[in-house]
Amino acid sequence: MSAAPAAELDHLVVAGATLAQAIDYVADLTGVAPRPGGQHAAMGTHNALVRLGRRVYLELIAIDPGLPRPARPRWFDLDDAAMQSALGDQPRLIAWVARTSDIERAVASSTVDPGPAHPMSRGDFRWRITIPDDGRRPGGGVLPTLIQWDVAKHPAEGLPDGGVSLVELAASHPDPAAIRAALAALGLGDALRVTYGAVPRIAAMLRTGRGLVTV
Repeated sequence: MSAAPAAELDHLVVAGATLAQAIDYVADLTGVAPRPGGQHAAMGTHNALVRLGRRVYLELIAIDPGLPRPARPRWFDLDDAAMQSALGDQPRLIAWVARTSDIERAVASSTVDPGPAHPMSRGDFRWRITIPDDGRRPGGGVLPTLIQWDVAKHPAEGLPDGGVSLVELAASHPDPAAIRAALAALGLGDALRVTYGAVPRIAAMLRTGRGLVTV
């Protein structure tokens, strides 16, 4: 099989113990009020969004107490007790999502299994996104979840420009060489700087009206 088309950054994922907590955190940090997104009924979550560029955004996500618990594990480790404990202390950047024009080929090209691609929808948006069966984040969140949008419009295009943009994405991992190889296989070798760290961690520097901030 030929290599998959090069992927590119689509959005960053900040999780909170509640969506209100995550919204307050990002608003205080950036000076921009996140816009309500909607519910993901299949995953039992809901979200809000902040524009970072023409086709790039920051997603705030949390378990939606108004939705039934899904029959399968929620995405992004949100059912993990350690994750829930950490989010209770403070919302945090837990993952990133890379866009591809051929998600099946991208999955086949991945050196670390990102999970199968699941069809999703919310309002006018239709997409496919990789979700491991156990709900775990690939590489502890350092490797991207993959997404393919199946409609022409992108969520960021409907968001107001609040002057927030991504300056740099960086990560640490116990096996940085393997992570770099996995990113290169997806055409994402330059997407983020990866160094050694005892535990997987990802961080983003944002330019805002309040100056540079890290999430």
